This record gives sequence, structure tokens and C-alpha cells, in this order.
Amino acid sequence: MSQDSTTVPEAARKLSGRRRREIVAVLLFSGGPIFESSIPLSVFGIDRQDAGVPRYRLLVCAGEDVPLRTTGGLELTAPYGLEALSRAGTVVVPAWRSITQSPPTAALDALRRAHEEGARIVGLCTGAFVLAAAGLLDGRPATTHWMYAPTLAKRYPSVHVDPRELFVDDGDVLTSAGTAAGIDLCLHVVRTDHGADAAGALARRLVVPPRRSGGQERYLDRSLPEEIGADPLAEVVAWALEHLHEQFDVEALAARAYMSRRTFDRRFRSLTGSAPLQWLITQRVLQAQRLLETSDYSVDEVAGRCGFRSPVALRGHFRRQLGSSPAAYRAAYRARRPQGGPPERSDRPERHERADRPELIEQRPGDPVQVRRTSVAAAAAHGGPAGATALTHGGLAHAGMVHGGQAHGDREAGKPDSDAYAHRLPEQSARTPGRASLPGQRERPVG
Repeated sequence: MSQDSTTVPEAARKLSGRRRREIVAVLLFSGGPIFESSIPLSVFGIDRQDAGVPRYRLLVCAGEDVPLRTTGGLELTAPYGLEALSRAGTVVVPAWRSITQSPPTAALDALRRAHEEGARIVGLCTGAFVLAAAGLLDGRPATTHWMYAPTLAKRYPSVHVDPRELFVDDGDVLTSAGTAAGIDLCLHVVRTDHGADAAGALARRLVVPPRRSGGQERYLDRSLPEEIGADPLAEVVAWALEHLHEQFDVEALAARAYMSRRTFDRRFRSLTGSAPLQWLITQRVLQAQRLLETSDYSVDEVAGRCGFRSPVALRGHFRRQLGSSPAAYRAAYRARRPQGGPPERSDRPERHERADRPELIEQRPGDPVQVRRTSVAAAAAHGGPAGATALTHGGLAHAGMVHGGQAHGDREAGKPDSDAYAHRLPEQSARTPGRASLPGQRERPVG
């Protein structure tokens, strides 16, 4: 689910005389991943008027005076510098190289000036960290890649981070979740500017849905950050995970921590970037997800074994988080599994993109189309529980087994947490290790 703004929090400001609404400036930094960087270039930089898509004028701007290195060692040359931002009605920051590093002061000043002069500011994925560093997200709702949402919430406590959304439109400041969610937000910008028909025509050219349903909640890694292990709350959290089959609430967890509910909420949120109630609900839903995949318990029995007070509560929370009813989820999961019994386990690591693996590709006689089947054992070999799977728009996709879409030890080149290119730049701070965690900046009532 995306969050659209119905009202602009401040009075709508007119663009200054030198800015034009049809001009989109894309601000690039060295070390930014090429996929995220290419999204606004493709959406706003290619003339598709023959398909009914109004044309934008694109200005690609360098955010710093260093070589713009990106994924795979490629080096980009931007035709414009920060001065070109003064002409743009929309400024897009597609990514930032390292969530542990501060953006250049000159770039932050240029963004603040653009916003003051009425420009719309857009942050894709980790670009939200640049907007937050500029102070443009203070007191506003925002999102980013779920893996970095806890860090954004802890580093900028005045930002209302919601890692469940694909994108958040707060009028003149917009942010998106990670990677492909940048396409969703850019399509939303086109839809806002020129209507649903133009956005639909562009989506057809890009071969993507014009508007995806659901949010990034289904992709979340539900684990806790590693740094919580040294905190006194770790024992309470461990107890909660071991007793999900029991009915208890956040008040009970606060009592076990010898804290008031208010103090417990504040301490939990400061450690994880998440509200404890939403975390607890998510853990129960995840446990239900596993039981639906690995057992023959009825939905009523699953609800009881996951600590829900009733099957109705399970169904409500399950649908909100995974976009499906428990029964439909189980049916879809089993339909995707190889027939002939439970999934076969193996200690061999799965090799990606191999068409000659029988457990990955099955060719039916007389069928010209190959059907991809991924074994649960192969998924488990990537570091996740065999049952951790999430229902997505097109079927079943693994969630919580692989961090950031990559197996442990094989993170995607160019992603900010790897700092793959930041070592070439001066004064880089050390990367803080730790896993991303938790959904939920806003509590939802237990059903």
C-alpha cells in the first residue's frame, strides 16, 4: 500500500521565476547503485510522446566534484553540477552511497534552497537519508528500503519512518522504498502531473504494473538488529519469541523488563526503530506463515498456536501484512511446491541463474515453456528458515531468508551497506555492522 498525500502540510508554494515544472533534475553521487540511479533517468529522460507520455526535460547533476563511480566500477559523467538544480521544478535523489556517511554540505544546501523556492523533492531508496540530512523530512512521514528503515528512524528521530509503504507522498516531499519501488514513485509523479492515462502508457512501455497493490511489508526481514544483543531488552525479546504460542501483550513485556509501558515503548523504539506492538503482531503473523507452510493445522489451530485471541484476529493481521487470507496463502504455497511430499532438503548451496538444474527448471514434455521451481531446501541454504516465504503480487517470494535480496556473503554491488566505492573518497566513516529489522512505525490495534 502506498501512502498518498491528500493535503499538503504547508501552503502550496509557487515555483520561483527561474524554475520550470517540466524540468526534472537528478542528483547523482559517487558510489550510488546504478539501478536506482537509472530509474529517474529512464522515466523522465526518454521521449515517449508517441505513446502519449508528456515529455519532461532532464538535467543530470553531479552532487560532488569527484568521479561518479557506480556498480561494477563504471564511471559516469554528469553534464551538469549543483547550479542546474536552480532551474528544476522537481529534484530527484535516487540513492546515497552509504547510510553511515554524511552527504556533502554543498548538495544539502542546494536541496534546501530548491525546496524553499517551491521545487518538489523526491528521494528514492536511500536517497531519503540525503533528504533527512537536509532537514526536509523533519516532522514528516517518510519511507526507505526496509533494510535501512530502523537506521533512518534512529538517526533522525523527528522523521516519521514507515517501512511498510512502497512510497510516501507528503505533497512537496516524496520518498520511496528500495530498488524497484523507485519505479512506483516515479510513475506516481507522472500520474500526479499528467493523469492516470499518461502513467498507464508509461507503465506499459516499462512493462511494469501501473500501480502495485500492497507495500514492502511482505519483504521485511523480521529479525532484530545485532546490536540489541547487548541490551537488557534482549532477554525480554528472546522470551517473547519463544512464547509466541501464548497470549500476552506489550504490557506483559514491559512488566518483564521492569519498565512502565511508556518507558518500554520508548526504549524499544530507540533500539529497533519499531513500535513494540507492531513488532509483536508481525512476529505472530510470521509464525502463522511458517505453520501454514509446514503443518496441516487448521486456520483456527494456527491462530491459537500463534497467540492470536481468535481466528478473526489472525485473518485480519495476516491479510494486512501479506495481502492474502491464511487459507489462500496456504493453497498458493502448496500449489507452487513440487508434488510428491514435503520439500526435499539439501546441504548444497543453490546456484542462481542455472537453467540446467533439474530442481530449478522442469521441462514438461511437449511444453515449450520452462517452469521454474525453486526448492525450499535451496532457499534454506541461503541462510533462512525453510518456511519463511511471503505472498507477492505475482506469486510466492522468499522473505526473511536473504538480506536485501542477496544471500549472506553475496550482497549486491553498489548497495549502500557495502560501501563498495566509498573507500575511494576521503573522510569516509566506518560502516556500522548489523542487520536490518522490523516493520511498523505506527501501531495498529490488535484485531
